[in-house]
Amino acid sequence: MNVKIYRDAWGVPHLRADTADRLAYAQGWNAAVDRGWQIEVERHRSQGTSASFLGSDAVPWDLFARRSRLDDTARRCFDRLDDATAAWVTRYVAGVNDGLAEGARRAPQFAATGLDPRPWEPWVPLGIWLSTHVLFAGFPTKLWREEVARALGDSAIELFSVEGAHSSGSNGWFVGADRTAHGAPLIAGDPHRPIEDPGVYQQIRLACDAYDVVGLAVPGVPGIAHFGHAGSVAWAITNAMADYQDLYRERLREAPDGSGSWQALGPQGWRPVSVHTETVAVAGAPAVHVEVAETERGPVVIGDIGDIGDIGDADVLSLRTPPRVTCELGFASLPALLRARTVADVDRALDGWIEPVNVVIAADTEGGQLHRVAGRVPSRHRDNLLRPVPAWEPAHLWHGWRATPRAAVGAFAVMANERGLAAPLGVEFAPPHRARRIRELLHGRRVWTAEGMAEIHRDTRLDSAKPLLALVEGLRGLSPGAALIRTRLLAWDRRMDAGSTDAACYADVRAAVVQLIAARPEFKALAENVESRACPEAMRPWLAFLPRVAFALEGLLTEPGASVLPPRDRIEVVRSAVEQVAADHRARGTDAPEPTWGARHRLAPWSARPKADPGEWPGVPGDHDCVLSASSVPGVTDLSTRGPAARFVWDLARRDNSRWIVPLGSSGVDGAPHRRDQLPRWLRGELAPVVTDWNRLTEEHFSAMSAASPTALRKAVHEQSVDGFGLVRVVPLDPTADLDLVHGWVTAERARFWGMQGHTREQVQETYAYVDSLTTHHAFVVERDGGPVALFQTYEPAADPLGECYDVEPGDIGVHLLVGPAPEGAPGGERGFTQGLLVALVGYVFADPEHLRVVVEPDARNEKAVERMLRAGFEAGPEIQKPEKRARLAFLRRERWAAHG
Repeated sequence: MNVKIYRDAWGVPHLRADTADRLAYAQGWNAAVDRGWQIEVERHRSQGTSASFLGSDAVPWDLFARRSRLDDTARRCFDRLDDATAAWVTRYVAGVNDGLAEGARRAPQFAATGLDPRPWEPWVPLGIWLSTHVLFAGFPTKLWREEVARALGDSAIELFSVEGAHSSGSNGWFVGADRTAHGAPLIAGDPHRPIEDPGVYQQIRLACDAYDVVGLAVPGVPGIAHFGHAGSVAWAITNAMADYQDLYRERLREAPDGSGSWQALGPQGWRPVSVHTETVAVAGAPAVHVEVAETERGPVVIGDIGDIGDIGDADVLSLRTPPRVTCELGFASLPALLRARTVADVDRALDGWIEPVNVVIAADTEGGQLHRVAGRVPSRHRDNLLRPVPAWEPAHLWHGWRATPRAAVGAFAVMANERGLAAPLGVEFAPPHRARRIRELLHGRRVWTAEGMAEIHRDTRLDSAKPLLALVEGLRGLSPGAALIRTRLLAWDRRMDAGSTDAACYADVRAAVVQLIAARPEFKALAENVESRACPEAMRPWLAFLPRVAFALEGLLTEPGASVLPPRDRIEVVRSAVEQVAADHRARGTDAPEPTWGARHRLAPWSARPKADPGEWPGVPGDHDCVLSASSVPGVTDLSTRGPAARFVWDLARRDNSRWIVPLGSSGVDGAPHRRDQLPRWLRGELAPVVTDWNRLTEEHFSAMSAASPTALRKAVHEQSVDGFGLVRVVPLDPTADLDLVHGWVTAERARFWGMQGHTREQVQETYAYVDSLTTHHAFVVERDGGPVALFQTYEPAADPLGECYDVEPGDIGVHLLVGPAPEGAPGGERGFTQGLLVALVGYVFADPEHLRVVVEPDARNEKAVERMLRAGFEAGPEIQKPEKRARLAFLRRERWAAHG
């Protein structure tokens, strides 16, 4: 056995191989089969080619991907990998390539969009990683701050700091051994990201001779980067909220030599700018041309050089990122994490991590603990962190890398994107509410279990509501309806539960406050500036004015906003909002049922190809600043686009007592049983068990799902590229690993002349185990372009019952050929397909100089097989009677094949 796949009750893949390379191949293959559509979309997004099948809606992202040079950066980073890591990634990509055809057959989106999967380049996983995380550090926020300063003055540049307007909502926490029921640490968390359909995280297990790890993988990327449990050690991360990407304002000119080239002014003077044009194909619309330019700082992501007249006419900004500067992404950390056995191993592995910058918690069974930042943050002027800076000023150069902070771990450790361990590395962090609430909950129980952690995951208390509710409490002289709302909100438990009508009422008031503040004349210039700002469409969410007000509301209603929104004005804004909501309630009528928070706060996952009628997704509890951080945009929409992209608990006492859940399911295939079977539990805040006992899993050979898998990693005895047909490999048959494949073929109706119809799996396995024990008989699986397509057997006639039925000549070699189910796209149909196979198979037989004549003995009733052999150049022989059949002999001599083959 080389590779096997198992599934638990939730369809989670458990991959098992004898080597790490074979396991990497299996993970790639599984990603292609289970998530083929998803990973192909991500590949195209990383290369800026997704509009070619998704249409005009995908053009903005493709333009950004091209201009920021994601694919080129991925290629450069791959070229810098050490040989072992490069080989490991390459094996993963080989698995993807061998599984994509099956994945495309299972996913109707391919046919619907006309997308034909193409082989991946070895650097594609790095490109997917870059594409997924390039906006994680939120560099477009620097554009927003620039507009704030322009409209309201430099003193207001951080006025709308939300401690996280577009921040992550991820949580992670550690509970020490002395506070757990089983005397070993617990690590838990829930990465809050945009909810995608299929999900961005895949539950998986990777086991081989070197390691056995369960965790959350990113489809299209090998290994388990962020959340894993290796048995003796476990780890988890959250976004550190560090600032490690810079925007530079470029000053450009045409080169004085008249060559038509361009130059950019840097600290050392004028330097060349590389410029070329690329074409973005668009399904159903004309292609779009995009200028791709790069200065010494990095790719130009805003502004076109072609629009520049005199120096400084255009606002041209370049983007500088650590991977582009160093040609390193940190992928060598991925296989190192899989091999980790202790916290020290995890620590060493993360020393090489680059992007994104994360806060990490880890623990092991030997008492080791880790709490550190991992990633690369440049050392530079503080202004670089706040806004675009002049490229030509030396003060804004990078000067090496910041030290990554670490901290001691006590009974508890919490990470929730707050201003804490990573504070020296960033500007804006998440509000402190989630971190404080998690600590409060942890201290509220003396002994913790893995099962009990769900209480923290699903906590919905909204502490950020306090400033608004304090203003509501101070209101006097309200209308009866508004006074009733005031009374309700002051009695509310501040929990954003899906079934709560009071939570919905609070959301109404909050939305009205946001809209009233946004409409104030003080912000008119700012609102107009960001609306008219020249900016790529992919970055526009960071400049949207109303969401900025919504997420900064807590600060605007307290002291930091006093200069723009004085206390008296705040009171009047809240008064107007409460009266407005009361009027809306009166207009709805007393007989109308009062809406709950869940009725409006519905899940709204992102999909690459949204359905025309997506149906109604369920309501979800939580809110932006709850531990259960399911975000909407107050004042804009109550739909929730962000939330827990996974939840997990790693138990170091016993790994199979660990827990996890994802929003939808383990499969990315529409209509599959495990497509959305975890959604009900996810909505209830429940967790599913992590199963690690192989005996409790269902074995599922690769052959049961994809013809490519059983033999793809086995060494071939013969390989031959046949013109117009493809690559043919002849691989020794494994009676156990290939049993599903072979049993399905030999017992099919189309194989009735093979003589094994009605055979059980055990009988078929016994037959080929016996063949495998002989030195005179051999069985092979034949592959074409990576997929098994035929069963091929050779034997020495003198050592076979056939030798008693005709005069055996020296150099005779007998063969049997059973072609599998009619392959799609075979040249010339099945006839042309078989001819293509025979070219390679006869070539294999005659590669042995001892073989002078090939002998075949198809069933005489199998006219199709007899005709096939004669057409291939065999000469007809006599009919013979064998114990099991009457057969027609046919012969092919070496010299005839050499002359006519």
